[in-house]
Amino acid sequence: MPGRTDSSATTDSSDAQPPGSEPRPAHPTDTTGTAPAASTARLPAEQPRSRLTRLLPTRAPYRRQLRRLGAGRVLEIGCGDGDTLAGCAPGSVGIDHDPQAVARCRTRGLTACTPAAFLAGPHARPGAFDALLSAHVLEHLDDEQAESLLRAYLPYVRPGGAAVLITPQEAGHRAGPDPVRFTDFPLLRAFAESAGLTVRRTYSHPLPRPAGLLLRANVFVLIAQVPA
Repeated sequence: MPGRTDSSATTDSSDAQPPGSEPRPAHPTDTTGTAPAASTARLPAEQPRSRLTRLLPTRAPYRRQLRRLGAGRVLEIGCGDGDTLAGCAPGSVGIDHDPQAVARCRTRGLTACTPAAFLAGPHARPGAFDALLSAHVLEHLDDEQAESLLRAYLPYVRPGGAAVLITPQEAGHRAGPDPVRFTDFPLLRAFAESAGLTVRRTYSHPLPRPAGLLLRANVFVLIAQVPA
């Protein structure tokens, strides 16, 4: 889609490329399988968090928002250690490219697998899930990879189900490991619409948009619906 990489071309808000950021090379596209590898972004553990960041909920609200949507079974792409997955409905499944993250999820009693294992396993059934969650993943992918990821996993969400896409705002983008580019509301919308989703809502969380300049926990959230 023309103009996707210039996220200021069309706007839901006055978002712009983070000041002083430089273009980053795209990761090579994985062409060995039908499902692109999912990547999980995490802040380095050694970086101190501000008092405000510690007081504000971060991943917990993702679970609450999924419940408000009546999401039911969730397919989480880039589940990491399972912090969000742990609060999802029974039958939810996490996917992560890191086998160690998958193993940590399983030690917590969660259902998680690598992309290849998911595709080869019993959970990869069309329409088996009520919602897809992708949090802190799309900013690590180039256009082709992001679109391929959504198109690869959305068939496993039932018609009329939900898709929740979450990416960091400026402070989180700067702190995160190796983001490809700043993925704001316009770019999230472009990815969703390219994948055939109907965008229902976009908003800043947990604080209004200006807080994203300083608060790592502030994120862009897009809620979309899978065609019925």
